[in-house]
Amino acid sequence: MLNTMEEMIAAVRHHAEKHYNEDGWDYIVECYEDDEIEKEIGNASTNQEAIANVGRICKLCDDRRQDVIAEIF
Repeated sequence: MLNTMEEMIAAVRHHAEKHYNEDGWDYIVECYEDDEIEKEIGNASTNQEAIANVGRICKLCDDRRQDVIAEIF
């Protein structure tokens, strides 16, 4: 089933809130506006694709954060 951009943005936001403490999803909750989420969704046409596309960015951000934290100790 194809979803509208608004539905996909809402699904990404819901997923981000539900997984706030996992894999960098807190970045979406704390830092991203809807137009930025739309850009990261790209050419997805389903909620699952949208979450996967945005999830790649979250993971990259979280990996960087973990690298910085590792350097502290």
